[in-house]
Formats: sequence, structure tokens, C-alpha cells
Amino acid sequence: MAHALRGALRIARGYKGVAIGQAMGNKWKANRFRNVYLRNALWQKGYAIDTVETACDWSRVTPMMHALENAATHALAQSGEKVHTYTHLSHIYAQGASVYTTFAFRLAGDYAQDLARWRSLKAAVSQAIVAHGGTISHQHGVGLDHAPYLEAEKGRLGISAMRSLFRHFDPDGMLNPGKLVGPAAP
Repeated sequence: MAHALRGALRIARGYKGVAIGQAMGNKWKANRFRNVYLRNALWQKGYAIDTVETACDWSRVTPMMHALENAATHALAQSGEKVHTYTHLSHIYAQGASVYTTFAFRLAGDYAQDLARWRSLKAAVSQAIVAHGGTISHQHGVGLDHAPYLEAEKGRLGISAMRSLFRHFDPDGMLNPGKLVGPAAP
């Protein structure tokens, strides 16, 4: 940990960064679970919140941020809705960062319309991640929402390798019941 901190401080100094201590981290830690309650309260007031997280090299961070925010804006504009977006870097690495974008938008009040809006937003931002060379789900795992974009990241060979591993280590399909990579094509 001390080695990593010294390295981070050295990099920051090289870019004229300033160490500010632990105050911001402690503030985050004290409030990290409030967003769930805020999300639920906003839902009751007619607003939806969703997030997407990716990671990319430093040269792609700013373009990724703009791409995600623009993709969400354009996706919801198709249904005449506006979206508020904001992005922060949730994890910092020597080679890049995690780009974490939050989206807040009004609910239509109709389940089918709300689901359609969300699906449109999710597809647009996922496609932007793939187009800008980000990982489809950073550290949270892929899951069903991001599975359609996994092959763009891993390639056919990568998906084939995953299927092979699943067949070998989970021949009965108990851990991956065709959800992450689906069945192999005939």
C-alpha cells in the first residue's frame, strides 16, 4: 500500500497534482450508501437514476466521458426526454481510470415507456463504451445487461475460450446456465 501511494504521489507531482490527504475519501466512506436511498426517493418523485462504469487508458478517459454523456442525451432525446449526466473517476490506475457516469431522467409514468427509455439509454451508452475501447463492466461483472457487448471486448476467440472453460469446469452448466456467453453456435 505504501509503495502504491508513493507511486501515485510521484505521478501526481509530475502533473502538478496536489495531495489533499484523506478527507475526501473519508467523506465518501461516510456517505457511500446514501445513493441507494436517494435513488428510491427520487423514483417516488418521478425520476430514475442509473449508472454505468467502464475503465480505459488515460488517452481515452475524456473522450469516453463525453461519448457516454452524449450517448445518453441523444438516446433519451428520441423520446422527447432530457437527461442529467455527470461523470467522475471512481478508480485511478497507472495506465488509466474507471469512468463512472450517472444518469438521472424523468419517468414517463408508464411501465412500458419507462422500460423503453431505460433500454434505449443502456444500449446507447454500452455501444459508446465498446466504440471507445472501454471495458464493458469494469469490476462489477458483466451480467445480463452487458452480455450482448462482451464479444466486442473479448473477441470471438475470447468467447470461445470462455465457453471451453465453462464446459471443462462446469460441464452441467450450473454456474453459467447459458446467460453470460450463451450456447456455442452449431
